[in-house]
Amino acid sequence: MNTDTPLLQSQPTAVAPQILLLNHFKALKLPTFAREYEKVGADCAREGVDYPRYLLRLCELERIDRERRTMERRIRLAKFPVTKSFDTFDFMAIPTLNKSLVLELARCQWIERRENIIALGPSGVGKTHTALALGLAACQKGYSVAFTTASALVHELMEARDEKRLRALQKQLTNVKLLIVDELGYVPFTAVGAELLFEIFSRRYEQGATLVTSNLPFDEWTSVLGSERLTGALLDRLTHHVHILEMNGESYRLATSKKRQKHNVKQNTLAEKGAATP
Repeated sequence: MNTDTPLLQSQPTAVAPQILLLNHFKALKLPTFAREYEKVGADCAREGVDYPRYLLRLCELERIDRERRTMERRIRLAKFPVTKSFDTFDFMAIPTLNKSLVLELARCQWIERRENIIALGPSGVGKTHTALALGLAACQKGYSVAFTTASALVHELMEARDEKRLRALQKQLTNVKLLIVDELGYVPFTAVGAELLFEIFSRRYEQGATLVTSNLPFDEWTSVLGSERLTGALLDRLTHHVHILEMNGESYRLATSKKRQKHNVKQNTLAEKGAATP
């Protein structure tokens, strides 16, 4: 008979169901379930809600939160310099701009049809604001967006060419649903830069929606692109299916600055009068 003391066998420790649930939610990528299941469960118990409706509430919360996170991700990937909407756009300041057309474009059906927008007008009239607002609307509607300036895009393309990754960048720019190219016309391009930019527009022709803003009328684009032949071919592609936004008027920034200056002068005058009163 073996009188040795038997080894103590460790008993498995029971794991709380809450911990197991949280692990399952994490594995299934259901963060809103993990955050809300206890609160929603308590509410449903108090209200006498059955299990299917309890699960329905959780699923609805998860879906809403997931769509919000996805939209925020699209906005981050778009690389907007700032986020702007039409809620803060002063249409009255630009009477030449067709407001009804702009609001129709904000519904984003033109993106689905793979059409283009060209916004033309002098500096400060809201072309970039319009482009940003349309880009934000596209992100909210579920479309992928890329925002860049014309000079930054050409620089990136030339850098990619030098680093032997041009094809990957071209593919990325071709596949995005909406490409926004801001400020075409401020900086002239080299022949190579103009050809690389043309290649992007050519690849996107009837394959994706493109939005371009420019301070120059079409007949002056040659001064930026250098070649009349290339300019004509580029405009031929951009303007085939296009919505043109004419945005002529006084610079909004300049008008705002003048208004602020007048306000400051008025305030200073009132302060001086108040100080002079015995």
